[in-house]
Amino acid sequence: MVRSAVAITFLLLAAARANCQQPSFEDLLQQATQAAQRGDHRQAIERLTAAIKANPQQPLPLYLRGREHFRAGQVAESVADFDRYVGLLPSAENQLWERGISYYYAGDYAKGAKQFENYQKFHDQDVENSAWRYLCVARSESVEKAQANMLPIMSDPRVPMMQIYELYRGKLKPEAVLDAAKDGNPDMNQLNQRLFYAKLYIGLWHEAAGRADKAKEHILEAEQHKITHYMWDVAHVHAERLRAAEKK
Repeated sequence: MVRSAVAITFLLLAAARANCQQPSFEDLLQQATQAAQRGDHRQAIERLTAAIKANPQQPLPLYLRGREHFRAGQVAESVADFDRYVGLLPSAENQLWERGISYYYAGDYAKGAKQFENYQKFHDQDVENSAWRYLCVARSESVEKAQANMLPIMSDPRVPMMQIYELYRGKLKPEAVLDAAKDGNPDMNQLNQRLFYAKLYIGLWHEAAGRADKAKEHILEAEQHKITHYMWDVAHVHAERLRAAEKK
């Protein structure tokens, strides 16, 4: 009995000590950020889940976990996190383009289109926003409807964004987008980034029109032009889906 009581005492002390050493909310966010930076999505999601449990009314970890779920290919979980994030912070809804992309890959094209329409109120000169809204409408209704109702963009200074916009409007061919990406003697980093966006959006444009082979070719090429931006994760998730479909 005495030995049992001593053992229990030691267990309680160990538990108390462990409890004192639990990472704070801020520590969990920092650990999640570090994991995300090194591409460890599982660890990032685990740390963010702990942060959400520690402070369920704080919206930030939901936003970050939504991004990490998407980067890990867990689209439904990503949508759920972004929806919860907006529930806690409604003022952020118009800025949440990532949710629109998650809706697209979840096949919820109507909600995706609405999200991109809302984002236009926040930033009305982003070709990517107009392109994603086009893609949602093309998949839910038709390419013709998408082209006729594109969100207007007058000036996106990033090369070759305005050429991508004209491609989606039916005014240019893919070759013109690729030529624009190479124009002006860009350095290697600039060229890599330009070609990434050119090939990603050409691939998505082909996919919306039902040209699966052309879409796959360009999206897989886009993945090879790695950049340090969430959009590369979008290309990677799309490429992984294509490879998974090929194995079936």
